[in-house]
Amino acid sequence: MSSELLPASHAISQSTPSALKAISEHFRTRGFLPETDPLTAFPPQSEFAALDEIGRDLPSLLQDRGFRRYARSLSIPLWPNEGTRPEDLGALRLYYVRVGFLASAYVNQVGESPAKTLPANLAAPLYRACQLLRRPPILSYDGYALCNWKRFRKDCPIALGNIDTIQNFVHLYDEHWFILVHVEIEAIAARILDAIARVQIALMHNEEAPIDASLWEIAEAVRQQAGVLRRIPEHMDSTLYYRTFRPYIRFFENVSYEGIGAEAGMMNFRGETGAQSSVMPALVAFMKVPHKPSMLTNHLADMRNYMPAEHRSLLQQIEAMPAIRPLASKEPFNALLDAIAEFRSIHYGWAQEYINRWTVDPRGTGGTPYMQWLDQLIEETRLFKIE
Repeated sequence: MSSELLPASHAISQSTPSALKAISEHFRTRGFLPETDPLTAFPPQSEFAALDEIGRDLPSLLQDRGFRRYARSLSIPLWPNEGTRPEDLGALRLYYVRVGFLASAYVNQVGESPAKTLPANLAAPLYRACQLLRRPPILSYDGYALCNWKRFRKDCPIALGNIDTIQNFVHLYDEHWFILVHVEIEAIAARILDAIARVQIALMHNEEAPIDASLWEIAEAVRQQAGVLRRIPEHMDSTLYYRTFRPYIRFFENVSYEGIGAEAGMMNFRGETGAQSSVMPALVAFMKVPHKPSMLTNHLADMRNYMPAEHRSLLQQIEAMPAIRPLASKEPFNALLDAIAEFRSIHYGWAQEYINRWTVDPRGTGGTPYMQWLDQLIEETRLFKIE
């Protein structure tokens, strides 16, 4: 499943940023979340306002075996193709969330065999939005989590207890919780990127970089992220996860996008997965953790195509930084690697508890043999410690 299956005219642009470009203030204050809180609804007079009602009703609609017939009857306005102004980006992201959920609901409706054709009235809106966002036309981590939350109180942190989802596949709070855990983890990443930026700026100006202090700060932030990840079982039942909403975020395999053009052929795209988060790739890029070339590294490289374009550019910026290992002290460098391994180990445990024990299919929602690869990532991270 690869974005290479996109028609050449719509391939994702991956321009190489200047190595001297500093990490933007947006990333340093918001992590990998949008620069402003996501739009939760279209204005009542908007031609897209009906999508909010459809989105609200989606969990109930999916209880009906006639959902696909209903979905084929929808008339969804196309997003204007003349380009999107910066001030319209929040609305475009909400449009992508709404039509992305509808498309994945249609293809992977629980209780039905996966659909092999996405009807034109769903395919064209999704395809248009994803062209403008420069990403493959499927609901990915950015639409499922990064742009799918709201704060109860704007003056309080983006953290569990003060956030909720905008769109869901099922009525169960388990799905809300699953998404919201990831949102808080992404918010904490602001501290990581701010510390990386301070090192980057110092190196750019040939100043003494605060490497050890930054490593300690990042390690503490990653440990906090691990603490959030540990909270998954508080409101998420493993049986409910596997049977009720996980199927909706699975990959698309040999799906025809009706009305997109014969040259597109049968589409194969990776489903929503935490591997599409930019947090761990940013840490790996900063630490220069070596991973052996394999199907795993090919998979992780392909995951970048499903990230927002600005995230891909940021990862290239961090990769362009010099290696810090020769400049770092043993204790903080190893402490950060331990924190990364700890986070990955918790993730590995939840993958075993929530997925692997329920299935004989070794593929995750992204379509890959995740258990073997997660274990490999942990081992290679620990092996990079300074002796």
